[in-house]
Amino acid sequence: MAMRRVAAAAAALLACVLLVSPVRGRNITAILDGYKEYKLYNKYLSETKVCDEINSRQSTSMTILVLSNDAMTTLASDAGDSLPAIKNALRLHSVLDYYDRKKVKKYGDESAATLYQATGDAASTTGNVKVVDQEDKNYGFSAATPGARICTVTKEVETHPFKFAILEVTAPIEFDGLFDTPSTANLTRLLERAGCKVFASLAARSGVLKTYEAAMGKGLTLFAPNDDAFQAKDAPDVKTMSSANLTKLLQYNALPSYNTKTSLKFVKGTLRTLATTKAGVTVVAKGDDVSLDTGKSKSRVADTVVDSVPFCLLTVDSLLVPPELYVGAPEAAPAPAPAEAPQGSPSVAADHAADHKTKKPSSSDASQTIGALAAACSVVLPSLLLLL
Repeated sequence: MAMRRVAAAAAALLACVLLVSPVRGRNITAILDGYKEYKLYNKYLSETKVCDEINSRQSTSMTILVLSNDAMTTLASDAGDSLPAIKNALRLHSVLDYYDRKKVKKYGDESAATLYQATGDAASTTGNVKVVDQEDKNYGFSAATPGARICTVTKEVETHPFKFAILEVTAPIEFDGLFDTPSTANLTRLLERAGCKVFASLAARSGVLKTYEAAMGKGLTLFAPNDDAFQAKDAPDVKTMSSANLTKLLQYNALPSYNTKTSLKFVKGTLRTLATTKAGVTVVAKGDDVSLDTGKSKSRVADTVVDSVPFCLLTVDSLLVPPELYVGAPEAAPAPAPAEAPQGSPSVAADHAADHKTKKPSSSDASQTIGALAAACSVVLPSLLLLL
């Protein structure tokens, strides 16, 4: 009997430990979904796919500097309501280290890297932020440029020491040049500079270039093969291809939605392309490597040429060819239902995902739950020790 009591107590204690322990994964949009005061900030995280960049760094300590709905409205206005410019700012507010009041008060002022600095788009070190120890209990963050205003932390929304924190700041962190974005006005020039001259020429000659350009403002991901891809042994002979098949081939190398290389890692199922063919492409991701599978061959996504929401230009190592364009290919079977481009990213934190499907928890709910669990543990632990 005593052994049964010991086993039951041990099981209860283990349950307490598992429930109270912080989760290993995190999904920033699922977490912020529980805070209506950050609804607009969360919306832009999803639209710009910055959420996927945050969620992909599960092993990186991070601090997300969130803005209230009013402050986010100010930021969007300052950025001219340009999604590419807003994306720059959201990346700047995603700090690649952990900070809370206790750490700042202990170590004082310092510089910290951000997602914006990590992209390489920032000039010099302007993509970093300064962590500032203010008077009394206050602390804040500012741009790295001299004389930048300090945005004070008004609330520590969530803190998981040395792993992940969400802090609300009073105002957007901005600096001159933050909202500068690359021009996408000349797609042909972008393709040629990326080493995709053959692809650019075929797109212009066939008229598919106009299809690309018409889709760029609505949502387009273009997979451009480099010139060597057309010389590959298994590449189709585009010189002898009919006009209809060439159009299908070029449209097959594009998605009618905005996806970055990082966000593609979170896609499940088949993605439909601009082509009318039933066959789509599926994503195969392993670590930082991302490939596209047509069912006949795979093509590695190499580099990001331009990321300008809602348009993304990526280079690939080989041409994406619809299965039916292979010589002697049998009629393709109906493809699975196409996957929609991910809004945010699928949950990597099962407990957050389950909670937010039924209820949006508040910080007080979380505190009450943890308090109840702690109380239960305080009862179970002494009993277990007595039995042992």
